[in-house]
Amino acid sequence: MKLQLWRNATLLLNIDGTSILVDPMLGEKGSLGKFPMTDNELLNPLVDLPFSREELIEKLDKIDAVAITHLHPDHWDVQAVQLIDKATPILCPESISDQIIQQGFKNVISIKDQILWKDIDISITKGQHGTGEIGEKMGAVNGFVFKKDNQSVYIVGDSIWYNDIAEEINKHEPQHIIVAGGAATFSVGDPIIMTSEDILKVCEHAPKAMIWVTHLETVSHCKENRAFIETKIKEKGYESQCFVLKDGEETELYSH
Repeated sequence: MKLQLWRNATLLLNIDGTSILVDPMLGEKGSLGKFPMTDNELLNPLVDLPFSREELIEKLDKIDAVAITHLHPDHWDVQAVQLIDKATPILCPESISDQIIQQGFKNVISIKDQILWKDIDISITKGQHGTGEIGEKMGAVNGFVFKKDNQSVYIVGDSIWYNDIAEEINKHEPQHIIVAGGAATFSVGDPIIMTSEDILKVCEHAPKAMIWVTHLETVSHCKENRAFIETKIKEKGYESQCFVLKDGEETELYSH
């Protein structure tokens, strides 16, 4: 398995030659505008993709499928809807499949719990996008576990750390766990994705897994940057287990 972080939650996952693009936000810097309840005037996304428009089109031509955890615009934006070929297989939770079909996609693979696709075992996992009233407003979110042969990766998606994440780790025993860091927080309520403390809890709960942190320095309501999270990881001695990915960075997900 190979992984490349494009930006935010947009990942290119290569499993034994099959390329799956996860949560594509493909618009230019600033194309999403201001996010509500952020107490700032910043335009999202805060950064461009780490390659040119021409390179993006080339990369999209080579993908075998798209996987979408939920439909918030920093995971599935207008540009993604426009640029991705409508015949591309779209892997998604059952709850959002109708909306994606309505956007013109012809090959939507709706997953209730688990499917086998191209010899890859794909499971839908639970998530919680915040707490209280804000958590309710953010709506349902999910993640994915991809397994093939003796390799496995768990993409948690936009979720805080809570009991169900621990249960998903216990159930699937993934070798690699990709979390959304950054402690995104609106002007009211608690964080809606993982804080550095949450990330450390993932490390503690899954000592045999490698942890990869994404969702950083791209959207205006994130409160923790890469340097802050890396400092916290080092303070707790997890630097050989937990890694903060840079935009454009590619890595091999070794089985171990």
